[in-house]
Amino acid sequence: MSTVLRLSVGRIKKIAEQTTNRVDDTVVEVLGGSNRWMMLLAALLIGLGMLDLSDRWNARVGQLWFVAVALQLGLWLTRAISIGLRRHQERHTPSGMTQAGTSATLMSWALRTVLWAVQNILGDLFASLSIAVDKPFEVGDFIGIDSFVGTVQFIGLKTTRIRSLNGEQIIISNTDLLKQVVKNYKRMEERRIVFEFGVTYGTTPEQAEAIPQILKRLVEADDTLRFDRAHFQGFGDSSMDYEVVYIVKNPGYDAYMDAQQTLNLQLMRELAVLGVDFAFPTRTVFLVPGSDAIALTNAPGGAPANASPGAFRAPVRPVLNS
Repeated sequence: MSTVLRLSVGRIKKIAEQTTNRVDDTVVEVLGGSNRWMMLLAALLIGLGMLDLSDRWNARVGQLWFVAVALQLGLWLTRAISIGLRRHQERHTPSGMTQAGTSATLMSWALRTVLWAVQNILGDLFASLSIAVDKPFEVGDFIGIDSFVGTVQFIGLKTTRIRSLNGEQIIISNTDLLKQVVKNYKRMEERRIVFEFGVTYGTTPEQAEAIPQILKRLVEADDTLRFDRAHFQGFGDSSMDYEVVYIVKNPGYDAYMDAQQTLNLQLMRELAVLGVDFAFPTRTVFLVPGSDAIALTNAPGGAPANASPGAFRAPVRPVLNS
């Protein structure tokens, strides 16, 4: 890339030597000061563009292109300003050199400030162009950004407006928007669901072994679902824990909630027939005969075998992990 630029600058320089126009001289001087790191980045992006990357990384590469181009344009314009002010200063008489130098410095500072302020606006315009070309989302799409989700209402030249689930309108600049990971839920083809639940420690090994097969049968009975796996995951503080994974072929959120509700109700009925209870945190209180002392412990599945006859178990709060 740097070699191509050097050859191009040399060609333009030869043409400039044959003319009296100072514009081509300025072009040669500006291009001659191109940042070598920008050239290296451009070469890297060209190489990445030739690879078979995923849509996500293609979008990232496209964003880097806009950033690199905007930054190099800013550097070129800054150099052009410096060249123009230097030539303006050279045209002044020697008696006015001090005053011209002071005014040129102030003008240079002002023009560069305006230039880089314009760069921010151009950055949003480039980001808006990127959204229009790559179409990571469109008006009406339901997207997730950082810690919030919502529906895209408007995509402007500088900002994008999103209506969140809570009802408020969120306005974010296009540049900041493309710097984050955007999840486009509207383009989901299917939805992967993971849910957990626990049963009491009174469950026998045979009953525990039967539960994953029950879940597989329930999921496969629904044509809108695809079974992935169901496992006895481990031993929790107050439950024997299971993890279930299945796929909802319809990506809609309502379809997922309907399927999960049906599965929950069917699981309740199946476990009742099997004689297995859902677990929930409990507290066991031990009353020691002949003493006012009370011992409080958390019991996973009921009072231990050595508990006193006065012991009883009080449920704290039923919890169904889902």
